[in-house]
Amino acid sequence: MHIPDGFVSMPVVFATGMGSAGAIALALKQSRSAYGIKQGPILGLTTAFVFAAQMINFPVAGGTSGHLLGGTLAAVLTGNPWAGTLSIATVLLIQAVLFADGGITALGANILNMAVIGVWTGWGLTQVIQRLLGGSRQRLPLAAGIAAGVSVVVAAIACAIELVLSGTAAFALVLPAMTGIHILIGVGEGIITGGVLGYLMVARPDLLPGSQPRLHRWQGLAIGICLIAGLLSLLASSWPDGLEKVAEDLGFINLAEVVRVPVATPFADYGIEGWGPLGTTITGLLGCVACFGVAFGIAKLVSPKPSEEV
Repeated sequence: MHIPDGFVSMPVVFATGMGSAGAIALALKQSRSAYGIKQGPILGLTTAFVFAAQMINFPVAGGTSGHLLGGTLAAVLTGNPWAGTLSIATVLLIQAVLFADGGITALGANILNMAVIGVWTGWGLTQVIQRLLGGSRQRLPLAAGIAAGVSVVVAAIACAIELVLSGTAAFALVLPAMTGIHILIGVGEGIITGGVLGYLMVARPDLLPGSQPRLHRWQGLAIGICLIAGLLSLLASSWPDGLEKVAEDLGFINLAEVVRVPVATPFADYGIEGWGPLGTTITGLLGCVACFGVAFGIAKLVSPKPSEEV
């Protein structure tokens, strides 16, 4: 669902950019008291995992693929939707700047759709569904899985509205197209989210909300994330994702080339020219390291100073 340059108009670019900047500023402020340096490794590992997982496009239907958005998962793993917003925003920023994935001018729209709307929809629905299921921690994977699937559809609707407001596509065409294909992608999102949380509930329950994480045992998680980014990413589907498929079908895919802000990076499209699959592996690992480092730095930034701690 990464919007490229050219799909949204300058007024929409400005409005979504301002909205996203405000949301990030508020997230930094709110995370100051709830998410400091002690939780830095969790924020870093969560951010790196979402980046790695987003490299793996899975086929859905009709020659279309999807990938994890990760907003619900990030919010649940960090136990804080503000931290979830910062995590997904970090992933989107690194993807755009380092790998030319998602337009620079559309970065505000992408952050708004995935790091704000996606995260908060998923977090809120997870709380509601878990209560409806009795509030048991054992129901968390099911609740979060359902919420994650719905959050993808809501984010897709937001994207469709932005395209309509930009004059890129007609409401009657783009809304059902985006909603329909992202319902299928949402099923995959829900399965992945529920599966990851179900696995952690058995293997590493200390990483779930309400537990004290054993951070001295993070090495195995880091190795797993590296394997996803460096090896499993080679199996990603080459089919266009949901937004690309809709753009092809509705005839506005060419706008991505007409209005393209060049990014000076040797790692565009998660590869290195002439390196083949090895280039994908290297860029995947590089992205994970960058995501971990930036997210950990954010945790250090928002950590209360000794004089402020109670």
